[in-house]
Amino acid sequence: MIALDNVTKTYPGNVQALRGISLRVEKGEFVFVVGESGSGKTTLFKLLLKELEPTSGAIYINNKNLGKLRRKRVPILRRGIGVVFQDFRLLKDRTVYENIAFAQRVVGVPARNIRKNVMAVLALVGLTDKAKSRPDELSGGEQQRVALARALVNNPPLLLADEPTGNLDPKNSWEIMKLLEAINMRGTTVLVVTHNKEIVERMKKRVISMDKGLIVNDEKKGGYYYE
Repeated sequence: MIALDNVTKTYPGNVQALRGISLRVEKGEFVFVVGESGSGKTTLFKLLLKELEPTSGAIYINNKNLGKLRRKRVPILRRGIGVVFQDFRLLKDRTVYENIAFAQRVVGVPARNIRKNVMAVLALVGLTDKAKSRPDELSGGEQQRVALARALVNNPPLLLADEPTGNLDPKNSWEIMKLLEAINMRGTTVLVVTHNKEIVERMKKRVISMDKGLIVNDEKKGGYYYE
């Protein structure tokens, strides 16, 4: 599903964010990427979304070499990736339903199918009764559930989450992580960038630890292997 081969990323001023990392994430895995600020987590996340280009090395998603992907094909790549951010990034002037439906419209889903799909994903995240609410009428945990529903409505094979519990209290954080686990059990590959050590320890999934642009540890705890 995801492969990085000797990937480096150097910013202006010779700042090395990634220093020759190689990585494999198989279809159906649930992976945490952890590390202190400046470890390279955010750079890795942006490279996977092709928001940044590597200085050297190759990145593959679903067997596609991102370095050889034409610019006009980038939106198609991103349609196959659900993304959840720490700050939710919801459209404040639209209802919950409209926020999620928008993700369907941009990929050309027929209008007759949108309502069924939106309501199905709202049921999955437990927010059917909030369809007509606006984001500012919701709690932080509810807003993150909407963001998660939006990321899932197009049924992407890969879900990337950047600090999805960063703005949430412990109870809501745990509920979001259990939702991500349930989504993973349905077959979606999940990669979560986080600094929440308590959740990482409790979830017992594969953990990739980064430090100063390097992968310093890779532990597969979910029935895979230890390294």
